[in-house]
Amino acid sequence: MSERPAARELAPGGLMSTLDDVSAALDQSLRGRDGLVLEEVGVTTRVGQGIARVRGLPNVRSEELVRFSNVRGSARGSALMGLTFTLSEDEVGVILLGEGEGLSAGAEVRRTGRVIDVPVGEQLLGRVVNALGEPLDGRGPVRTWTRRPIEREVPPITDRAPVTVPLQTGLKAIDALIPIGLGQRELIVGDRQTGKTAVAIDTVINQRHTNVVCVYCAIGRRSDSTARVIADLRKHGALDYTVVVVASGEDAPGLQYIAPYAATTMAEFFMERGGDALVIYDDLSQHAKAYREVSLLLRRPPGREAYPGDIFFIHSRLLERATHLLPALGGGSMTSLPIVETEAQNISAYIPTNLISITDGQVYLNPELFQRGILPPIDIGESVSRVGGKTQLPAYRAVAGDLRLQYTQFEELEQFARFGTRLDDDTKTKLTRGRRVREALQQPQYEPIPVEEQIAVLLAASQGVFDEIGPEEVERAAGRVRRAMVERLPELCEQIRAGEPLSDEDLEEIETTARQAVFLELADDGADEAAGGGSDGDN
Repeated sequence: MSERPAARELAPGGLMSTLDDVSAALDQSLRGRDGLVLEEVGVTTRVGQGIARVRGLPNVRSEELVRFSNVRGSARGSALMGLTFTLSEDEVGVILLGEGEGLSAGAEVRRTGRVIDVPVGEQLLGRVVNALGEPLDGRGPVRTWTRRPIEREVPPITDRAPVTVPLQTGLKAIDALIPIGLGQRELIVGDRQTGKTAVAIDTVINQRHTNVVCVYCAIGRRSDSTARVIADLRKHGALDYTVVVVASGEDAPGLQYIAPYAATTMAEFFMERGGDALVIYDDLSQHAKAYREVSLLLRRPPGREAYPGDIFFIHSRLLERATHLLPALGGGSMTSLPIVETEAQNISAYIPTNLISITDGQVYLNPELFQRGILPPIDIGESVSRVGGKTQLPAYRAVAGDLRLQYTQFEELEQFARFGTRLDDDTKTKLTRGRRVREALQQPQYEPIPVEEQIAVLLAASQGVFDEIGPEEVERAAGRVRRAMVERLPELCEQIRAGEPLSDEDLEEIETTARQAVFLELADDGADEAAGGGSDGDN
């Protein structure tokens, strides 16, 4: 019989050496295989309306993007994304950034190790995108070179410059009485269907001859309403310098929540390059409701009106990003026009008062003025700009200095006169002029007025040029004054646009031109009536 080979004896420590060799060989083999990465995979335990709860992600961070797999009905190569919102010892609450109808318990969820970012750049101008920067206009993908996170640090106080340059809205009532500057935050507040969006869109249209880039963010609005806004921007040539970010009411509440932050990041790109940007949030009351919805579903403790306790913070950290940077940092600016809806003129409700305390002023649209046909229905007494006349052109200060006080006094006198009290001549004069000033401040939608023409009309109204005509004739007379200003005083028009102050002689010349235009119209009307009367007599 053959002898069996003797077993090899291991030297002391030989076993450990062999294990180390095997481990080293395994590590080397794994490093040599491409595409092999270490992933942290969890599992979905519960799915709700716009939210999910997951387990098995012990190292996940707050506001980190996670990716859900095995979602029924999702397109091949696409994945449902989520935003980690609440972290606890054994479970993570996630806000879904898309429709979660195909998501069910047991689906795998993976960490991405990054936060939400969106594309930024000039390639976005003229495009309609969702809150993730994905195109919605059917014009192909958005190809940009840069992506930036939607949550960014607020510029410190030392990086901010004073707000001194005006942002012209083209609306006489705002530019003259409630001036807005580049880098300011001005709230537009009012009941539904009072023209809040119209004021914002007119402001965008008025930037077509400037270098201001606009970002319009629709939050929680109906799709047909947003489509009309986009059509209006395209019709008036404003879409070419505008980015439209849409999170409609049909979208997931998570997309509505992140939409204004994404729009702000897109606008910041132009500010940090030294340009001027205008971002409109339409509207933040819907944004607050979306945040309340996901917070309650994720069992965050409710506060006043069931809003979570940090509702003030989510808006303050958004609006504080609007600023005017120092020249050493490029001198760019980002102006914010947030819109908020009130109910039954309750301007002291929770969300409106929060935003009023955050912003630098508000433009209040009164539904009673709207019902009386006064458009835009801006309540001068309730509206304010805390930056004040520092941003106004010098010509406005010369013309509209006392106009706000006079108009406020007129509104009080008008209410008093409704009781049928006997009025003295001075009061009657104030009422007559006040009614014509109110008519002069009105203007149709989509027709922003240049600065020099505004100055002419406001000066004519404040100096009583329209006192001798009926209130119903003021609009026509104002048109004659605007044309006369452009045709007869081109040098003064250029002086006003250049920001130079007007002397007393300049003001007198403008007033004389306005009176000639109005009285010429009266003379023409008188001649027409005389001709008509003579013709009737001959017949």
